[in-house]
Amino acid sequence: MRTPILVSLTACAAFGLAMVLPHGALADGATQASLSAKARLGQLLFDDASLSDPPGQACASCHSAGAGFADPDPRTPTSKGVRPGLFGDRNAPSIAYMAFSPRFHFNPTEGHYVGGQFWDGRAATLEEQAKGPFLNPLEMAHSSGDQVVAKVQASAYAPLFREVFGADAFGDTHRAFDHVAEAIAEWQRTPVFSPFTSKYDAHLAGRARLTKQELRGLRLFEREDKGNCAACHPVARDDKGRGGLGTDFTYDNLGVPRNPANPFYQLPTAHNPVGPNHVDLGLGGRVRQAEHYGKFKVPTVRNVAVTAPYMHNGYFTSLRAVVDFYNTRDVRPRCAGDLVSEAEALRRGCWPRPEMVANVNTDELGNLRLTPGEVDDIVAFMQTLTDGWQPTVRRVAGREP
Repeated sequence: MRTPILVSLTACAAFGLAMVLPHGALADGATQASLSAKARLGQLLFDDASLSDPPGQACASCHSAGAGFADPDPRTPTSKGVRPGLFGDRNAPSIAYMAFSPRFHFNPTEGHYVGGQFWDGRAATLEEQAKGPFLNPLEMAHSSGDQVVAKVQASAYAPLFREVFGADAFGDTHRAFDHVAEAIAEWQRTPVFSPFTSKYDAHLAGRARLTKQELRGLRLFEREDKGNCAACHPVARDDKGRGGLGTDFTYDNLGVPRNPANPFYQLPTAHNPVGPNHVDLGLGGRVRQAEHYGKFKVPTVRNVAVTAPYMHNGYFTSLRAVVDFYNTRDVRPRCAGDLVSEAEALRRGCWPRPEMVANVNTDELGNLRLTPGEVDDIVAFMQTLTDGWQPTVRRVAGREP
């Protein structure tokens, strides 16, 4: 089992945010008033659908509060761009709790990469990540940061931008684009994105009781000789009394198959020169090291029940199928053919070969020896990690609650 990565958490009070609120919505006026001017500016930038080319897509379009700050559209396994017919090759990951991801770096003691943003860590910080979608031709599709800055300068919130960054904030467009990213990152560092308001958090605080099945699932989740999920997805109480972040921010090749429904395979050669032969190298492609081919950043399991589809290519549509795959990947026979859907693989009782056969993690998953009931228990526990939990109000006969 890997040594847990210790991440310093900033002390911040949970807002009690319900994840079903609209994009970036806050719980109440007092919470809104508590935001810094830079964070309020970041919220406006994050939600502004005019900041794409053509207008129509915002950061919040692919990172919705109602979907755990992941893509709210489950109809496609990877996220669609603002221009019709264009899709990325990856499923937009949740950005909840990613303010705690350390700067991308190599840990020589553990011998692996840690932190950063995106599935492959190509952005070292939140600020770098915020710039990426604006300039990605398969996402918000601007050709330069100057275009984004011009739209911000023409926006109704341009005075707030000048208030935050100075009267000459738009004088240098390169610097102004840095400021756009800085404000968005400031918004993402607020407790709105890291509220710690799940049932599990309430359980740790003594305000909720997990069911017997949820408790069984928690034990299996943490047992090294069973589920061992916590090896990469730690949830144990931290020194501030809160539940863990649900990720150690490292990178792994889980042996996920290629997804035949990935629309990126069908894009024209200008965007995908090799068509359906495309193989995502993940972290290895970013650092140009073959020993890291096929590795992707460990996502948080917080809010995992509302962030389907799963994995970098959206191969899995259900959380139970993910756990089943972890449990039986190395037990079931290989499917005939590489492009076999999740549904077809489950029907046949097989799993396709990994998209990247090198570097697959065989130490911590693949043959967990879980019974079907134990798989269900783990899923039940992970469903307690959704933010916005509220206790059930019991009505007394003849009385209003």
